[in-house]
Parts: sequence; structure tokens; C-alpha cells
Amino acid sequence: MDASGSQVSKPTNFSLKGIFKLIRWPNLLIIAISQYLSAIFLVGPPKLYNHYIADLDLLLICGGTIMIAAAGYIINDYYDVKIDYINKPEKVVVGNTLKRRAAMFIHTGLNILGVITGFMVSLKIALINLVASFWLWGYSNQLKRMPLIGNLSVAILSGLAIAIIGIYYQPDNINIYLYAAFAFFVSLIREIVKDIEDLKGDATFGCRTLPVIWGIRSTKSLIFVFIFFFTLIFIQMAKEIESQGINYYFATMSVPAAAFVYKLWIADTIYHFKQLSKYLKLFMLFGILSMTLV
Repeated sequence: MDASGSQVSKPTNFSLKGIFKLIRWPNLLIIAISQYLSAIFLVGPPKLYNHYIADLDLLLICGGTIMIAAAGYIINDYYDVKIDYINKPEKVVVGNTLKRRAAMFIHTGLNILGVITGFMVSLKIALINLVASFWLWGYSNQLKRMPLIGNLSVAILSGLAIAIIGIYYQPDNINIYLYAAFAFFVSLIREIVKDIEDLKGDATFGCRTLPVIWGIRSTKSLIFVFIFFFTLIFIQMAKEIESQGINYYFATMSVPAAAFVYKLWIADTIYHFKQLSKYLKLFMLFGILSMTLV
């Protein structure tokens, strides 16, 4: 019972709803879509899409990536419970819905399965998964509390989720690495925006993120610098991918991109930055869907 006399639920060793909330399944779905579209439309050719849909290696690569990413989300929430009670108390799962020990057990199990799954494809993929799993642990434990380094870590791993398809199937495919760079910059910008959104909790617990040490205005200025470099990548993608459909698609996407720049310029509340974070997730999804035009 709490002070008001209402029943307070206790955390359990297993909660399917809690686990799905913890692993951010919509984000995992985006990873799966990006990897399959990369294989079908960038490695291709598209007329052989049935080959990749039925390809066991691609299924294992995708499954391993998703398990490592899910484990990363769990360990991130495990370490951030106190901060999340300030920034987003309604989303706290570890210690609230799911016991901390259970969350750590699931995290460890997913990492082990992710590495084993990678090993079933090749030693190279297993090593990539192993490095990613330790990197995500390091990020949650320490790196995310350091200015820019944590943001870069997430961005690199986001790009790697696409690049791994090229690494395994077609190492010389420039299109795959351009899309990996696209994912890198969108993720980097989004992570910094999320740091602004989480400023209060991060400052309370001594996290030295960019908004904490620089302030919001200077952090926004850095985001504009990254947007400039992202625009260069965008232009290079249009040049390298010789497709009229892609050119039209990118021209269309420049409209929401310009809208984001304007919204970022005027943003000055937590609500604004929360909306910008959601906006960037949709932008990432629509960018990935442009692979179907390559």
C-alpha cells in the first residue's frame, strides 16, 4: 500500500509487457527493416528478393543485431533508473515492473545469444557482435555520461547495423556505407537532442553531457554544425546513387529536413525537444525506405 491506501505493484522476475517496453521493440523493428532492405535493394539485385528473404545468414545477422541492441536497451535502463525517475518516471521498468536481477539476467542472455548467432554466420560477424555488446555496456556504464563520446558511440553502432550487411555480403558497395553514414548522422543529432530533453535528470546525477556543460544554446549550435555535414552526406548520396527516383525522394525529404532545422531553432522547452526526437526517428525511417528506389 502507498500513503493514499492504493495497492502498489511489486516488480516481478518476468513481465512480458515490461520486457517489450524495455527493449524498445519499434526501434528493433526499424533495425530489422533497414538490414533486410539493405540486402534486398543495395546488395540485390531486387529481382532476387526471395533469395534474401529466405537467406538463413541474413536472418541470423538480423537476429544477432536485434538481440545485441535489445540487451543494450536493457542495460541502459538498468544503469539509468534514478535518472529516468526524474526525466521520464512513467517509463521506468527496471525495479518497477521487472526486478533488477531479472533485467540483468535477460541482458546477459541476449548478449550471449547474439554472439552465438553471429558465430553461426562467421567469425567476423561474431566479433562485431561481441564488440558491440561490450561497447553498449561501456556506453551505459560510463560513456553516456561523457560529453559527445556517448553520442558518438550510439551513432557509430547505429551506422554499423547497416554497414554489417556490406561487411558480410559486399564490402565494396559504397551505397551501403552511404546509408550507414546517413544512419550515423541522424542518430548523432537525435542523441544530442535527447540529451537536451534529459538535461534535468542528467545534471542532478552528475552526467557531463553537452547540454550540462555547454548549455542548451551552445549545444544547439553544435547540432547545426552536424546538420551541415549531414547535408553534405545527403548530397553525396544523391550523386553516387544514380536514380531519378532517389533524386525526387531526397528533394521531397529536404522539406521535412528544413522544417526540423526551423523547429530546432525555435525550440526552448522539454516538450519541443521531445517532439524533435520523435521527428528524427520518423526521418530515419523514411530515409531507410528510400533504399527501395535504388
